[in-house]
Amino acid sequence: MPLITLKIDVDTFRGTREGVPNLVRTLQKHDARATFLFSLGPDHTGWAMRRAFRPGFFQKVSRTSVLEHYGLKTLMYGVLLPAPDIGQLCANQLRAVHQAGFECGIHTWDHVVWQDHVRQQDATWTQGLMQRSYDRFTDVFGYAPQTHGAAGWQMNPHAFRQLDAFGIAYASDERAPLRDDGSLSHADAGPHRLSIDGETLSCIQMPTTLPTLDELLGRTIGGELVTTANIAAVLLRLTASPRDHVYTLHAELEGQKLAPIFDQLLSGWRAQGYELAAMTDYHQAIGQRDLPVNPIAWGTLPGRSGDLLLQAA
Repeated sequence: MPLITLKIDVDTFRGTREGVPNLVRTLQKHDARATFLFSLGPDHTGWAMRRAFRPGFFQKVSRTSVLEHYGLKTLMYGVLLPAPDIGQLCANQLRAVHQAGFECGIHTWDHVVWQDHVRQQDATWTQGLMQRSYDRFTDVFGYAPQTHGAAGWQMNPHAFRQLDAFGIAYASDERAPLRDDGSLSHADAGPHRLSIDGETLSCIQMPTTLPTLDELLGRTIGGELVTTANIAAVLLRLTASPRDHVYTLHAELEGQKLAPIFDQLLSGWRAQGYELAAMTDYHQAIGQRDLPVNPIAWGTLPGRSGDLLLQAA
């Protein structure tokens, strides 16, 4: 049975408090497994407004209504309001996800700081921030994390090496290259290992293979304007031919305003014959198979601004 691996990025304080419990209820309704990846330090979402100078930023904001999904208060954190410490203030909510039977892992310490700066940073900066998230995770959950998913699909070579140093067995830090219609641009995209300076790392990378909702909404694909009314059907067309996929969703989107769409997707994937899985399930399904080894690569994706990590072809 093919897998849809559900990888949930939790970026903000509001997403942790409101979106995460909503997602837990929706997943339980569908008897679906999933992996929650948490931001564990301060929520500086307001600092993200500096991205206004990036190509494509305003088009994305106008299409996806950032204010509607994130809320004015969240957009003020770190600017006009102090940044709440998510891991400290929401520790009980985080533990409740684990207690409900869902896999939990690390997204980042500070989402905006990591996404906007990690690509240019050195080993000391990178390891310091990753150690803070690792220590906070173990403090909250009482065990060491087994998985990781990079904020904004941004990493650097030091960060990938640090995953091995932590003993992280599998991660989803990259994207698979996509065509304008959201389909995979090469059929072999999927689990692999990374090579850095001739060294093959042990951590298995499981890249996201489907477009996210915010990458699709408001775009015209195949002559059809993608709206909240038809976006589930657009995504389900991409999974009509069975194969393993990783789908990244966000507590701030599918856990709140776009929850009805996620509900449609879960029902649709069940009808298509997929198992709704956590990252640990995908890792177990990969087993001992020989995996390709790829270098680190960067590129762009339709509907998303800026460069991000793409699985090398």
